Amino acid sequence: MIDMELGAVQLRFADIVWEHEPVASGDLVKICEKELKWKKPTTYTVLRKLCEKGLLQNENGIVTTRIPREKFYSIRSERIVEDSYQGSLPAFVASFISRKELTPEEAEQIQKMIDAFKKEN
Repeated sequence: MIDMELGAVQLRFADIVWEHEPVASGDLVKICEKELKWKKPTTYTVLRKLCEKGLLQNENGIVTTRIPREKFYSIRSERIVEDSYQGSLPAFVASFISRKELTPEEAEQIQKMIDAFKKEN
């Protein structure tokens, strides 16, 4: 089972791996040095922790993720709705749009998703 609780730094690191996978661990060190200003030990420490959490794997020096980015963020979103809004998606959406105004394009896109869902069911 993958531990989905990641801090901001771990999320950024995972995003780098998703962007470059499969990536050689040595190349990952160079990427993190450039993008995050990390030294080699920091990269390997975070890599080890995310491997322990089950999100990443490092086999023969090649780093890959164990779950696609979209699925990871989907599961995290579901947990936020469950934990903060008692599983109510309408309550989550109401809370979200009360603080951030939707553009007409965003509202139309959401409506299309709802319409497509209704057609499928």
